[in-house]
Amino acid sequence: MEEFTPQISSLLDQIIRSIPVFKPELGLIIAFLCCIFSSLFLDRYWRNSTFSIACLGIVGTAYAVYSQLGQPQSGFFGMLQVDTLAVYGRLIMLVLLLPILVLIREYANDKGLKNEGDIYSILLAATLGMNLLTLSTNWLMVFIAIETVSISSYVLVGYFTNENKPVLSGKDETQTTASINKKQSEATMKYVLFGSVCAAVMLYGLSLIYGFTGNLDFSSSSHIQGLISAPKIMSSVAILFVFVGNGFKLGFVPFHLWTPDVYEGAPTPITTFLATVPKIAALILFQRLFESWTSTLFYFSELTLLFITVVAIVTMLMGNLIALRQSDAKRLMAYSSIGHTGFLLMAIISSPSSDYKTLLFYITVYAIMTIGAFAIIQFLEKYIGSTALVDYSGLGKHKPLLFTTFTLLGISLIGLPPTAGFIGKLLVFTSTFDRYQNTQDVALLLLLITGALTSVISLFYYFKIPLYAFLRKEESLPPTYTTRLWPYLIAIVCGITILLFGLFPHLLSGLFV
Repeated sequence: MEEFTPQISSLLDQIIRSIPVFKPELGLIIAFLCCIFSSLFLDRYWRNSTFSIACLGIVGTAYAVYSQLGQPQSGFFGMLQVDTLAVYGRLIMLVLLLPILVLIREYANDKGLKNEGDIYSILLAATLGMNLLTLSTNWLMVFIAIETVSISSYVLVGYFTNENKPVLSGKDETQTTASINKKQSEATMKYVLFGSVCAAVMLYGLSLIYGFTGNLDFSSSSHIQGLISAPKIMSSVAILFVFVGNGFKLGFVPFHLWTPDVYEGAPTPITTFLATVPKIAALILFQRLFESWTSTLFYFSELTLLFITVVAIVTMLMGNLIALRQSDAKRLMAYSSIGHTGFLLMAIISSPSSDYKTLLFYITVYAIMTIGAFAIIQFLEKYIGSTALVDYSGLGKHKPLLFTTFTLLGISLIGLPPTAGFIGKLLVFTSTFDRYQNTQDVALLLLLITGALTSVISLFYYFKIPLYAFLRKEESLPPTYTTRLWPYLIAIVCGITILLFGLFPHLLSGLFV
């Protein structure tokens, strides 16, 4: 036992020295525990206590993350790396979580849920996993982070299924509630099953990689050397298996199959969460992988660029083409999200090393647009009791400001001026074209053509919304129900923000020093 004493002492010293690196995540853990305590004991006296603690925990974590800016460091034996990308990525995610928390609270109030405190603690657990995903350079930590996010997401999707109080009131309320719960239960089951299979495949790939390299730090030279020395077929299979886990979180083809059903069946604020924040964390991990491999002599480095390019092209085409046939707003946004995933992969390819302004600008703008669109869908879902596009017919004259904002967000998602979506796509196209000029890679040219083509295609399905709202007459106005103003206000703020960043893009890009 005595011979292990120096090693144990060294390990403890390293852990203690690593605590400053982990300070923001410690804040999240404390907030998580406080939310559980508050849900059990304080919510009976003040209903919003857990919600307030969750918000304070996120704000405090954001402050701790901001204090790490300009102080690159690593901890826990190099498993966590704090750099500019990790700091900005976490800040973006934490800021975006605040409106999502508000949307969840409003949905819970609409459902008449007496104690929704647990859902905030689950969301904080997911945030911890996402933070770790942005920091990780170690495959084991990546797997733990992905599973933390995934398990939390499974619970979030199915959280409201046991609530018996209907969302709407009226003579068909029992049937409506049963239909909603059935869809939600089906979405949860599909999500869990698909996620579990992807996790198992990824874990098998990681075991192969560890067997080849004896090292799980994907940025280290010994890890790359081990992959180079391994048989090409086996290392390729292992890497593709590992990509399954990240593909599941991002939802690119062919790991997108869960997305439409889960987005449609999940509560709308949970769909908002799934479509935005976890994608940002997964994209930052992908950016780290892309940088680590393409800067080496590893044979898969060239295949990595080709692989991401092909996946981006197929994902953009499939997402946008299938979106054309959708008649439900949530399914339309689901396939739109798949199409945008391809464009986000294009942003990774176009981002030069250590210059992440284009990537950070685009993911921020994409998340704001998506949150605004889903906030409107949530408001309308409560207002008319439907997410079908045909039920939006004629509503433009009853809610002109709301549908004008919806149209503006659609214009931005297409990438038309004068919105921030146009600036974001312009930056991505410009960076990708510069890379094509330097390399003369035909795949990049095809990527550019596909990106432009799918942007034109998206115009036809995003404009379905103003078409129904302003140009179609309502055959009979659907019954309306009492709504809350917070989703409405969040949507308006997102619309104004998108217009502001479109006219003055330096207000956002200037933040990413």
